[in-house]
This record gives sequence, C-alpha cells and structure tokens, in this order.
Amino acid sequence: MEQALNPLVYGALTLLTGGVIALYSALVFWSPLPIVTRESEKKYLSHASPSKPLLLTRLSEPSKIDLTIVVPAYNETERLPEMMEATINHLTSLKGKRTFEVIIVDDGSTDGTSAVSLKLASQYPKCNIKVVTLENNTGKGGAVRHGMLYAGGERLLMVDADGASRIEDLEALWKEMDRIAPNNAPGMVVGSRAHLVKTEAVVKRSLLRNILMYGLHTILRIVGVGHIRDTQCGFKLFSRTAARQIFPAQHLPTWIFDVELLLLAKQLRIPVAEVPIEWHEVAGSKLNVVTASLQMLRDLVIVRANHLLGRWKASPEKAKGG
Repeated sequence: MEQALNPLVYGALTLLTGGVIALYSALVFWSPLPIVTRESEKKYLSHASPSKPLLLTRLSEPSKIDLTIVVPAYNETERLPEMMEATINHLTSLKGKRTFEVIIVDDGSTDGTSAVSLKLASQYPKCNIKVVTLENNTGKGGAVRHGMLYAGGERLLMVDADGASRIEDLEALWKEMDRIAPNNAPGMVVGSRAHLVKTEAVVKRSLLRNILMYGLHTILRIVGVGHIRDTQCGFKLFSRTAARQIFPAQHLPTWIFDVELLLLAKQLRIPVAEVPIEWHEVAGSKLNVVTASLQMLRDLVIVRANHLLGRWKASPEKAKGG
C-alpha cells in the first residue's frame, strides 16, 4: 500500500512544484521592467531657457525651495492652461512667502503638450515652471515618479493636469502635514473625495465608473490599504524625506500606482493622513473603464505578490536620483 502511494505523492509534489514555478514565472513575466531614465529626461526647458536644456535637481540633493508641484501630462493641451492659471493665481496670492516650482512632465504626448507648457511658462515669467519631456509614454505613475525624483521642494505635491482638484485645498494638506510630520519628518497626506460619495459629484458619474470605484475599494481592503478611503485621488502631498524613500522603490507606471505608494508608506511606517478636498469631474478623461479595470486587477496582484515574495522592497535609505 505504501509503495502504491509513493508514485501518487510524487506525482502530486511534481504538479505542485510545477504549478509554483509556473505562477512565479507568470509573475516575473507580467511585472513591469525597471523604469529607465534617459539623459534628455534629466533636463528641463523653461521661460528663462526655452531652447537650452538645464539639469534638474535630484531628490537626493538638499531642498532648494518650499514646494514642488508635479503635473503629469499626456495630451493635455486643452485642459492644462486652465489648471495652471488656477494654480499660479493661488500660489502667488498667499500672504506668506512660499517659494515654489512647477514641474510639468510631458509623458510622451503627441499633441504638442510640451510646446503649450513652454508658452504657459512664458505667460508666468516670474514663476519657476519647468517642462520635462519624456521620450516615450510611460503611464501616469511613471510620469509622477520622474517628476518626484527630480523635484527641489521640501514638500512635493502631485496634482492632475485636468484641474479636477481645487488647488486651494493644498492649504488643508499642508496644515495636516505640519501635524503628522513636523520638522521635515517623513509624512504623506492624501487628498480624499470619500466624503463626496453620495453627492452629485459622484452620483452623476457613469454607472461603470461607480462600479469600478466600489470594486476597487473592496480589493484594496484585501491587499492591505483599506484604511485609506480614497487611494486614487491625484492630489497627494509628500515630505521630501518620505519621497526619498517611496519613489525610488516605485515600480508601477500605470494609473493604479497610487496603491503601491500607499503600500510602500505602510511598509516603511511613514505616517499617512487623509484630508477631504473639493473635486469635480472634468470632461476629456483618457481612462477606458473596462481596460482600466482589467489592468487594475492584474497590477494589484502583481504589486502585492512582489512585495510578499520580497522581489520588491522598500528601503529607508535616501534616494540616489536617476
């Protein structure tokens, strides 16, 4: 009897081993390759230097200003001007002097986004607006990561180019950062639309978008960031010390990258706070709901599996730059 079972046990172990190898191979295959920074992408154009590229500040260097605003932009010639006008008007109207720069990261656009961005830089000559052009379209996550790795601010804000978030709400995030991360300690403050779930701002969204939102929340609780009610709002503030630990360890270039940032912050024990902000949907979204849903499921599995297996690790060491 024992001899008869041995082949069965051996066969089961063989199948199990083969299955594990197959799953691991699939994980390696589907995991994104390391994000490569090209030499041209380490430079920027501006109103002061519209034709001669200048070197960007590295995140590993000491901060040079109070705030960097990183704006990922892919084919945003129509929506970017209005968003930039609101941003500059707010920042220049503050009573207290806050030095700032705006880094517009053109994510391989085909509609002349970089050219429009340079015109905007000329429109606001007294403001430090830097235009970085990525050679290829990497995805929103890749564009944000690039801007963060070359930011000079003591605090760094990521904000969408569509102007859906109200820039004035930066002050609420700033105040909360003062509370959770005093004296430039590591900290992350997330703009949240969770309080708008039952308001017209969300109710009027398409049925598919709302189904996606609720499905995402369920999955996020499973992967470990269910404590954050709104992970996907493109309005997040980081202290420089937090950004140095988080962004070099980011792997996902896709739109679900926000979840990876939160997982990294949790792994690094960086305090994260959530602050309600105003938000409205803006026409012109390039997100395909069905495709994004499938990509979301795949990428969430990928990021969670890689972290559990130790293939992707967060380190408290400072960023080395690109």
